[in-house]
Amino acid sequence: MGMEVISIKSQREIELMRQAGRLTAQARNLAGSMVRPGVTTLEIDQAVRRFIERHGAKPSFLGYNGFPASACISVNEVVIHGIPDHRKLKEGDIVSIDVGAFLDGFHGDCAATFPCGQVSEEAMRLIRVTQESFWVGIQQAVKGNRVRDISHAVQVYVESNGFSVVRDFVGHGVGRKMHEAPEVPNFGPGGHGPRLMEGMTIAVEPMVCAGHYQVKNQKGQWNTATADGSWAAHYENTILITDGEPEILTVADPMP
Repeated sequence: MGMEVISIKSQREIELMRQAGRLTAQARNLAGSMVRPGVTTLEIDQAVRRFIERHGAKPSFLGYNGFPASACISVNEVVIHGIPDHRKLKEGDIVSIDVGAFLDGFHGDCAATFPCGQVSEEAMRLIRVTQESFWVGIQQAVKGNRVRDISHAVQVYVESNGFSVVRDFVGHGVGRKMHEAPEVPNFGPGGHGPRLMEGMTIAVEPMVCAGHYQVKNQKGQWNTATADGSWAAHYENTILITDGEPEILTVADPMP
């Protein structure tokens, strides 16, 4: 089987990726701003869909492999791919929201975990360590390094904080398709994987469990939860490899 080709984006394609990324990040911010007790995950999903469509884009996830919604909204022990429904959020929940927008031929992809009202100290620490592991990981996202240098940095940071990283799902290239080569795991030894080159665009997305990293599916192919019922957090941005520091493409300008 041939290796999948990793696409290197042109300047014009990078500009389009920035626009898709900006819209996606704004959708993530909108979703996060709605997280509070009494709101349903379906209400958040519908707002995300309206926002993305109003800006002339399509929700990347809607219909993807049959996914029925525009955002993946995963509460507490659900790690990823939570299907929005009529469940009302409760004080103390943690809510992982993953969104994608397809605009002018390119995808943006990003996620974050938001606290619902007052949450426990341990839940806040889980959210914080997950975000920090992303920033630690992308310090390795420089031209000439290898993909697994990012992976290794994420894993070491997460595990040194007493948490675990999901093995069954990984980050990925992003571009004309939502999932492109290369795979970007959050674990494994450094020094492996494809070499990072200027113009590569990848989604780095630590998925972190408070307990064991084993996951299981709760409802059909979606709603992937921790096997031990421990809580999980998720943080993701689409980034561009440059000749210097990586550029975050899923960054939201202040709302007009």
